[in-house]
Amino acid sequence: MHDTSVQAAHHAPPTSFIRKHIFSQDHKVIGKQYYALALFAAIVGMFLSWLMRIHLAWNNAAIPGLQLLSSSGAPGGVMTPEYYLQLMTMHGTIMVFFVLTTAPFAAFGNFFLPIQVGAEDMPFPRFNMMSFWVTFVAFLVLMASFFVGDGPTLGGWTQYAPLNSIGAVGGPGQGTGVVLWAISIALFCVGQLLGSLNFIPTTLDLRVKGMSLMRLPLSAWAWFITSCMGLTAFAVLMPACILVILDHVAGTSFFVASNLVLNDQVLPHSGGSTLLWQHLFWFFGHPEVYIAIVPGIGIVSHVLITNMRRPMLSARVLIYSMGALAVLSYMVYGHHMFVSGMNPFSSLAFSFPTLVITIPSTVVVLIWTFSLYGSKLRINSASLFALGFISMFVSGGVSGFFLAQPSIDIMLHATYFVVGHFHLVMGVAAMFGIFAGTYFWFPKMAGRMMNETLGKLHFWLSFVGAYCIFMPFHYLGMAGNIRRYSTFTDDFLQPLIPVHRFITVAALITGAAQLVFLYNLIHSRYWGKPAPDNPWEATSLEWSTATPPPFDNFGGKHPVVYHDPYQYGVESSVGDYLMQTSPEQVKTEHDEK
Repeated sequence: MHDTSVQAAHHAPPTSFIRKHIFSQDHKVIGKQYYALALFAAIVGMFLSWLMRIHLAWNNAAIPGLQLLSSSGAPGGVMTPEYYLQLMTMHGTIMVFFVLTTAPFAAFGNFFLPIQVGAEDMPFPRFNMMSFWVTFVAFLVLMASFFVGDGPTLGGWTQYAPLNSIGAVGGPGQGTGVVLWAISIALFCVGQLLGSLNFIPTTLDLRVKGMSLMRLPLSAWAWFITSCMGLTAFAVLMPACILVILDHVAGTSFFVASNLVLNDQVLPHSGGSTLLWQHLFWFFGHPEVYIAIVPGIGIVSHVLITNMRRPMLSARVLIYSMGALAVLSYMVYGHHMFVSGMNPFSSLAFSFPTLVITIPSTVVVLIWTFSLYGSKLRINSASLFALGFISMFVSGGVSGFFLAQPSIDIMLHATYFVVGHFHLVMGVAAMFGIFAGTYFWFPKMAGRMMNETLGKLHFWLSFVGAYCIFMPFHYLGMAGNIRRYSTFTDDFLQPLIPVHRFITVAALITGAAQLVFLYNLIHSRYWGKPAPDNPWEATSLEWSTATPPPFDNFGGKHPVVYHDPYQYGVESSVGDYLMQTSPEQVKTEHDEK
């Protein structure tokens, strides 16, 4: 811990529009830029999921205008099987990388981490600016694949080898589309590495006087742990993507074995390993699950404590549990490869830590549950989405027990059971964490309050809708419904089509509910009720400064921290809480030195 007057990055306030709003080095502007990018990406991803769901429910239905996006992929507006896979690949890639990774970590973390530690900015503001713009270019490159060559890649967001390296002979999008996908993801990794390199020293070196590590808010701990994961996970995926590009443009054979025959052609590759890609990808891929969900754990904990008006049973154990999730996430990646033909003993070796990782997850849920028990929870949009996060996290996590067993996973791996599992535990739960953070921090970010009635309507439509969509996926999986099929022509799949139509209707309604959120967000930004500095009567540093925060966060002052961030349920001069910056001493058992 150091005095920020010595260690903090200093740069003059911008004077031009471009330096203030576009190429800004201000961490708050960069956080908003990340949020805007994630919001746009989420709209694109949701639109693609609508197209896929409509096609699955009514295979021969023409979707008006779809042929304008791809005349060969959707002649007459009717989707071909290949184009279905291309849309599925883009949906997965956009949602995993540009929404679930970007919003909870890069957007909220950029805006609030420096303020929560009491710093004026990140230590490397130019790198911070570069991290966003590199990520933005990565998104443009990915979207460009819709409009070049024969469209985007159809290999799924996992891009398994050898399909990702054999070129155009593998199908539509497997030439230029794969190269653009790999360039996009490699650039995305660069952006995340630059971001992680800023988050770590911000947490360790820029804490204000009195801010010991154990006085950091849980959200700050979550961003710090996530940045450590990102530093190692993205450093593996980036070179893997470069190897894919080399297989396409430089004649190398990193991921294609010798004498591979496709369409009666012997492919000109030799000596590569198809499993090498899976090892590299899943070494990144499973930590990525926690890169998406750990920030949500921190945000939800921060929101719940404020609304419970009392601390968690043990913030320290919760921090240790998030750290355990980060460490164990690197030891379980092999459970994604149970069907790859690995040695059965290796399967057992990966199955055991997969079961062990449920322990810290369970501890986190128990701490939430018993902390909530008996509390007088304030019901608002943020706390509702925080409760929804817990519900989705538990529901999705339970199905993970089945997939941790190699013998069961082999049966379920290629089915909708897996789709339902990871959508609940990684997708919907993380989205609920993003919504909780948005409703909670919007007043500080925009200076205005969001409409609570619309927020609660948004929650209930999303909560019910998410269960209507993703719980039937588990039934479909147990019934043998193969995932990634664009049509269900087999006899055993025909009775499942009504279930798919129910899911599609639920998806359309739930998607429409997100338009309520979008309207609330935009309307409140310009016409919402002006927000006070501390509307939730919260205690951490972001609520001790003006709304919205000034350029240097604290108006030229360097706050001093006297307490841990969750002094609730006390009798102080301002109410039942005590700000971290208040020198007032009250009788409490929660202050951690």
